[in-house]
Amino acid sequence: MRKRFLLWPLLLAVSASSALLGVLAADLSKEPFTIRISCGSFDDVHTAPTNTLWYRDFGYTGGRFANATRPSFIVPPLKTLRYFPLSDGPENCYYINNVPNGHYQVRLFFALVADPNLDSEPIFDVSVEGTLFSSLLSGWSSDDEKTFAEALVFVQHSSLSICFHSTGHGDPSILSIEVLQIDDNAYKFGSLWGKGTVLRTTKRLTCGSGKPAFDEDLNGIHWGGDRFWLGLKTLSSSSDDQPISTENVIAETLLAPNFYPQSMYQSAIVGTDRQPTLSFEMDVTPNKNYSVWLHFAEIDNGITAEEQRVFDVLINGDTAFKDIDIIRMTGERFTALVLNKTVAVSGTTLKITLQPVEGTHAIVSAIEVFDIIPAEMKTLTQEVTALRTLKGSLGLPLRFGWNGDPCIPQQHPWSGVDCQFDNTKRQWVIDGLGLDNQGLRGVIPSDVSKLQHLQSINFSGNSIKGNIPLSLGTIPGLRVLDLSFNELNGSIPESLGQLTSLQTLNLNGNDLSGRVPASLGGRPLHRVRFNFTDNAGLCGIPGLRECGPHLSVAAKIGMAFGVLVAFLFLVVFAACWWKRRQNIIRGQKLAAAREAPYAKSRTQFTRDVQMGKHHRPHETSPRGGNNESSPHLLS
Repeated sequence: MRKRFLLWPLLLAVSASSALLGVLAADLSKEPFTIRISCGSFDDVHTAPTNTLWYRDFGYTGGRFANATRPSFIVPPLKTLRYFPLSDGPENCYYINNVPNGHYQVRLFFALVADPNLDSEPIFDVSVEGTLFSSLLSGWSSDDEKTFAEALVFVQHSSLSICFHSTGHGDPSILSIEVLQIDDNAYKFGSLWGKGTVLRTTKRLTCGSGKPAFDEDLNGIHWGGDRFWLGLKTLSSSSDDQPISTENVIAETLLAPNFYPQSMYQSAIVGTDRQPTLSFEMDVTPNKNYSVWLHFAEIDNGITAEEQRVFDVLINGDTAFKDIDIIRMTGERFTALVLNKTVAVSGTTLKITLQPVEGTHAIVSAIEVFDIIPAEMKTLTQEVTALRTLKGSLGLPLRFGWNGDPCIPQQHPWSGVDCQFDNTKRQWVIDGLGLDNQGLRGVIPSDVSKLQHLQSINFSGNSIKGNIPLSLGTIPGLRVLDLSFNELNGSIPESLGQLTSLQTLNLNGNDLSGRVPASLGGRPLHRVRFNFTDNAGLCGIPGLRECGPHLSVAAKIGMAFGVLVAFLFLVVFAACWWKRRQNIIRGQKLAAAREAPYAKSRTQFTRDVQMGKHHRPHETSPRGGNNESSPHLLS
């Protein structure tokens, strides 16, 4: 009678074995990509007992360094951490680049800042690639399992972002970050699985040994990651179950894609005559899907054949697996069996019950529970780039943060940024910027036009300088543009007249000049509000001064050229006049010098000498006589 009902469990066994074996995505001939960061450390660190290498914390993020107080025995023995004061912004991220695309186990360990003047236990959220996967709540530092968070995520763009989001209760602090490549098909749970999901580790238990351990402690291989298993000797404090163990070799372990180590199957928890049913209960977040993985191996010396141990598995009262016979499903004793089930949980509790059907008591070797989180759709790349350019150009204060993705996680968007989901592109876009009265002192970059989905821009009440970018006129859906009360100069771009959806334009309180474009000044004012006042140089519409004759650009260039030529002519004329004047002054000085008394006496003397030459002794007298017979003049 019993055997006629055993056909579907046999099919289940074949299905489970096929899923377990799968196609080996990992190249076991090489080591997986691995990076471990000792946050806040200036040097590389090695930790016992496995001599694990942790890289120094340099070039990944901002924040502050501090000494760490480790809150539990699970946390690796590192001495420093990095924390993020709220003054540095509400969002702070580690950016890890040059990460090969693939599937990764990302694990974070938390610690407390060793400073009595700081909040001893901060409360904050954590996201990976924009998807929120962990929230540290009050009391986390006194619960060993809550001192770390782990997620399985796909890296698709050769980089990985891990962000810490302040909730206003203390400064987020991080002790270490691990990014460990695993098999691309690891924990493939069904049709919902893929690059659009993130698996958060909710519970991972190895039963019977009571000793917590990492995969490396259990002689696991690196392609399985370095999972942490919390050891249990009993599933609950009120149960009457008992641990058993073996040193026999367990077959079908370390297989792709999950690569479970053998040691976790060498111990188990079994029911007793007093309490043959095993039951495990845990708290979960309601209205979510969970992936449950159950591990078995028949290691009880009292069970040697099929049908000696048969049990059902119920999850929250519903039968998840029926008539589980480990020896029949694996073919022999001391062989690993892995079963997986996805369940929707509406309440706050997930309860796993292993209920004997035939034979003796239930048994279980290990339990894993993952929260299935839909991965967030990211913001359009060119708009993220434009916002980062805007951040630098406007000199946004550090308190703004603006790190990570501007729109996700949805619980923590960037301050001053409004987001909208574009169903066509299946990405988030930016439809509003509200940065009014924030003390901004930079200039508006032309790249702001790359935010093509903007409907509202409000930069009023700052000290923004420079010109209004011409590119603003290319944002088709812009309805509100408020640049009032800044220090903008230059003219109003004609391109703003192309904004046919514009309903509010506030440019008042700046240093703008020139004629208000006719396309703006002449626009009908029905349900439209434009303000150009308090710009001393503006003209051309009622309420402003009248403009002079309007000159074209060519006319303005011609006038400038004429002024330049006239200036050069004046310079040449002045130089010639000055030269002539100098010559006149020099001539006058020479003439004046000749009229001086000393000059006159010298001239008279010269004349006397010249006249005396005509009366020398050897010359004939005027009468024709001989000069020799004439009496000599006395000297």
